[in-house]
Amino acid sequence: MEWNFPTAEELAAALRAGEVTSAELTDEAIARIERDDKAINAICVPDFDRARAAARDADQARARGEDRPLLGIPVTVKESYNIAGLPTSWGMPLHRNYMPAEDAVQVSRLKAAGAVVLGKTNVPLGLQDVQTFNEIHGTTNNPWNHGRTPGGSSGGSAAALASGFGALSIGSDLAGSLRTPAHFCGVYAHKPTLGLAATRGMVPPPAPALPADPDLAVVGPMARTARDLTLLLDVMAGPDPLTLGVAHDVTLPPARHERLCDFRVLVLDEHPLIPTGSAVRVGVNRVADALVDGGARVERHSPLLPDLTEAALLYTQLLFSSSVARFPVETYEQLRTRAAGLSADDLSLDAARLRAMAFNHLDWIEANNRRELHRHDWRQLFAEFDAVMCPITPTPAFPHDHNPDPRQRRIDIDGVAYPYFDQLVWAGVATMPGLPATAVPAGRSPEGLPVGVQLIGPMFEDRTPLRLAELLEQRIGGFQAPK
Repeated sequence: MEWNFPTAEELAAALRAGEVTSAELTDEAIARIERDDKAINAICVPDFDRARAAARDADQARARGEDRPLLGIPVTVKESYNIAGLPTSWGMPLHRNYMPAEDAVQVSRLKAAGAVVLGKTNVPLGLQDVQTFNEIHGTTNNPWNHGRTPGGSSGGSAAALASGFGALSIGSDLAGSLRTPAHFCGVYAHKPTLGLAATRGMVPPPAPALPADPDLAVVGPMARTARDLTLLLDVMAGPDPLTLGVAHDVTLPPARHERLCDFRVLVLDEHPLIPTGSAVRVGVNRVADALVDGGARVERHSPLLPDLTEAALLYTQLLFSSSVARFPVETYEQLRTRAAGLSADDLSLDAARLRAMAFNHLDWIEANNRRELHRHDWRQLFAEFDAVMCPITPTPAFPHDHNPDPRQRRIDIDGVAYPYFDQLVWAGVATMPGLPATAVPAGRSPEGLPVGVQLIGPMFEDRTPLRLAELLEQRIGGFQAPK
């Protein structure tokens, strides 16, 4: 049997039944990487010797009667996570040789669950792009079309999963960095509720791995099925043992419903600030039709929906104000001067990004207060609905664009060019208020590229969008391997 594309759940069952060993799974995964990754370039830091040793240990543990959630299952890890003995650079040439002394908390949890880490997956420079390329490790290609990006910043992880390089991966999400690569590569990802999964050790080098709570950013699972997402989220969820974990355990509530016909879903396919491309709109409507056919209550409009324009502005302010935190004082002063020169009538997202980078602390406090009002609005909406389904980005995977000035890049939506970073508004719908969101495959574009949608759920009710994703997978299908 070919073992590179079965689900983690199927691999675990085969391992328990003695149909295969972890050593065999690991050797087969490594052989596939060595054969196919020259064209994809997803695995930027292989760790094959230690992976083989971990697989042998897993087989010995199983022979002793042990059984852990991921025992013996080959996985990959986004390059931005610290792994002792491997470099962590975040794609930054200055830190190409930075070697952390200890594992990130999520890497420790993977290993404690028995996973076999094959290596690290590629990222964009500083994790700050919707593509995946950097000077150290080069460009990662989309497995469906090598001329297209796999997305970013967890693009290496999504490309690895689509290529059969391990059954699971872990990534991170601040501006769609889990969801966009899943959408572009035809796999699954889950952006957990803000604060649900500890982030310590997922930190730019050479910063110390402290148990801080980053604003907006989360770490989360990637997989080839919805059920595998849940399996991996259960390993990742929980507070940092150095802080809240001293006093608290996590018990996520069950999904609100088990049957598709009991779900109440608000479907969105239009954003006031950017059009939805035709291929993505078809994907949204395909999922909406599956919901209706399954008996779910589907609505296209609701007065309870928080204002999407204001939400996008708040997201832009919170995201870009934090991006300049380590800028030199002179650079910050230059940004303030440029922002002051903007016309008061300029309400574009480009202007909002510049103004946000010139924020002072009082400006940020005001934006944060307005975020809390939006969170209150979302709580009211989720009293009426169980999930919101909407696009992840306006288009499928776009061609590689390495223009060194991202402000000069454009995103093509049905033949019309839009500012590159405007495509982030859909990611911000869930990120700004800290809601959980599950990316699910929704078909393919006329060019044969994957298209996905996101299912946004109530805060800390992560199992609700995950269960809905599982039910949709049963109805419309899910991951398909690239031909």
